[in-house]
Amino acid sequence: MDTAELLSEVRELRGQGRSPKEIARALGVPPAVITPLVRAVAAEKAAGDAGPGRAELVGCWVSAGWSAGLTIDASRQWPDPAPEGDRAAGMVSVLVARRHGYDNTLVCGYLVDTYCLGAKNAFGPQVMSELELRRWREFFFSDYSSGWTEAPIELAADLVFGGVEYARGLGFEPHQDYARCADHLGPWEGPSAITFGRDGKPFYMSGPDDDARKVIRTLERTLGDASKFDYFIA
Repeated sequence: MDTAELLSEVRELRGQGRSPKEIARALGVPPAVITPLVRAVAAEKAAGDAGPGRAELVGCWVSAGWSAGLTIDASRQWPDPAPEGDRAAGMVSVLVARRHGYDNTLVCGYLVDTYCLGAKNAFGPQVMSELELRRWREFFFSDYSSGWTEAPIELAADLVFGGVEYARGLGFEPHQDYARCADHLGPWEGPSAITFGRDGKPFYMSGPDDDARKVIRTLERTLGDASKFDYFIA
């Protein structure tokens, strides 16, 4: 029986209220082997009870160039290896992985329009092994010529939650899949340390799935003056 199978048996027997010694006898395995697995099951339960945003953080990454056009509170000292951005300036991807069980991770991803629309897309939660996570991370950031960079979870939360808050102020709601991924970032009180918009001003660049005319009308209605925002329709 491999470790994953053994852990599954321990999880089931522990759920029945069996003690570690009873589990060891039932499985014919030395107690010294069972004890760390019982602890792993306990950690799983604690993480589940605490909620997805409380589980152990495995990693947090954002697309390099995330800060292009934004103003950030200098005291945060958040890293950006490509501050001038690239062709994807204003579109920031965020990936967050938390511990899930003994040897897996629970992963969520977000695409944030930091200049205007907020959370344009969301992915997850998806269970992955750490190997699958590494492969997915390469794919997830493959559209960015500058790649990705490790980031503190506080930056990820400010980008996603702050971006959503900014977009709502302009009249835009986040993508429909955002709600199921929001808790993965953990608690957030705000306000964000980031000033959104391109150089502080809403800037809309149309995407392939956008209703550009509707977006422009919403900005005109919310801001009341077309001079208060910029846009480019491809």
